[in-house]
Amino acid sequence: MLTTLIISGCSMCYELIISAVSSYLLGNSTLQYSVTIGLYMASLGLGSYISKYFSKNLFNIFVTIELGIGVIGGISSLVLFLANIYISNYALVMYLEIIIIGGFAGAEIPVMTRIIEQDENNLKVTLSSIFSFDYIGGLVGAVAFPLILLPKLGYFATSFLCGFMNIVAALLIMWKFGKRVNYINIYRVIAIILSVIMLLGMVLADNISNSVESGLYTDRVILIEQTQYQKIVMTKHRDDVRLFIDGNCQFSTADEYRYHEALVHVPMNEVTTREKILILGGGDGLAVREVLKYPEVQKIDLVDLDKEMIRICSTNENVTAINENSLLSDKLNILNMDAYEYLEDCQEKYDVIIVDLPDPNTEVLNKLYSNIFYRMCGGCLTDEGVLVVQSTSPYYATKAFWCINKTIESEGFNVKAYHVEVPAFGDWGFNMASKSELSEDISFDIETRYITEDNVAALFKFGKDEIDMDVEINHLTKPVLMEYYNTAEELWN
Repeated sequence: MLTTLIISGCSMCYELIISAVSSYLLGNSTLQYSVTIGLYMASLGLGSYISKYFSKNLFNIFVTIELGIGVIGGISSLVLFLANIYISNYALVMYLEIIIIGGFAGAEIPVMTRIIEQDENNLKVTLSSIFSFDYIGGLVGAVAFPLILLPKLGYFATSFLCGFMNIVAALLIMWKFGKRVNYINIYRVIAIILSVIMLLGMVLADNISNSVESGLYTDRVILIEQTQYQKIVMTKHRDDVRLFIDGNCQFSTADEYRYHEALVHVPMNEVTTREKILILGGGDGLAVREVLKYPEVQKIDLVDLDKEMIRICSTNENVTAINENSLLSDKLNILNMDAYEYLEDCQEKYDVIIVDLPDPNTEVLNKLYSNIFYRMCGGCLTDEGVLVVQSTSPYYATKAFWCINKTIESEGFNVKAYHVEVPAFGDWGFNMASKSELSEDISFDIETRYITEDNVAALFKFGKDEIDMDVEINHLTKPVLMEYYNTAEELWN
């Protein structure tokens, strides 16, 4: 029963690891989790079917299964990362891992059931006991992975730990039923060697991670942190520092000012009153830096889910040098919570709301680009207030960009789309909205590095290949935006 609990928890973790790593590397988390779960369930059935041909030496077979799943599962995340770097067909490697681990896991319970049945001779008690512990173990693994293992250990150490636990399950069987395992000494030596390898993998996980991450990023990696919500990586090449979240570049110090000046100063100069500002996302403090250029601003509320992101960007000298310690401003009030949840209970009225969130490539992010989300934004705006939304690239993800535009418009806003060329990203777009009329004739009285009164009008002009109005509204219950975005991402990848 103890080994059932262990192997079930580990099996669930392998499934989650493969899904999470594939989502991290490829995006489109719905597809990755769906494929992993479906193929894993089919592999469980395949393993269960094959187990009927095992009739002799069941203890040896069970120990072999545990050692096998321990090795394959233990190196699963490392193999996936290496496949992404060195092999063109990543999906094939992922499918093979799922099938092998699922096949082993599918054979575990039938073999164990027959072992217990030989001694107990009570099928009813045997099945109820095994499946009870199996389901409980699955729950333990499912809860432990996102809340403890991934944020504390990361992908590599977690998979090595689970591999070690599977080998421990084999050692427990050999310790308790050693007389019934043929060639017991050979199995013990193999199990001990594999245990040491898994433990070394856990100890050296950070070193392995640094080496692998260096292969994923062109520039030298200077920081890697796995938080409860995302993986943060910082790279540096000469004076260019880049910050990545889950593999996606958030800014480059070489040109981030173009993005943030367009994001902040265009809407800020559409309003006559700019005392209270709300920033959703923007944990790097760069948007805050631009807002603080306006002396009339009295209060800035920054809502960012990940407090570790705030910590890094308020203490790391590579970031504070460019955000000018904006996250330490007395005018700034930081709330570490989900933007959607904040708007649900928001009683404030803001002059400007700046939505600086990651691209809508997951279900969690997609709801922050839904019609309901923009409706709640409208409820927190003053009558003359302005909302601005970073809206991905109108060139690389044309349908996604105009879907955001149309979704905002569906909630009764007057919307103006504009874009700016950012060398690190390419052509990047924004949608500005208000309950009042908007103007493209904007004047600036603050210091900027890129935007001027002469070139601001050009930001509102789009080429033919950047316009596609044949799009649907992104509803909370029908997330078409995620499909538009993922289709574009697959095309350009």
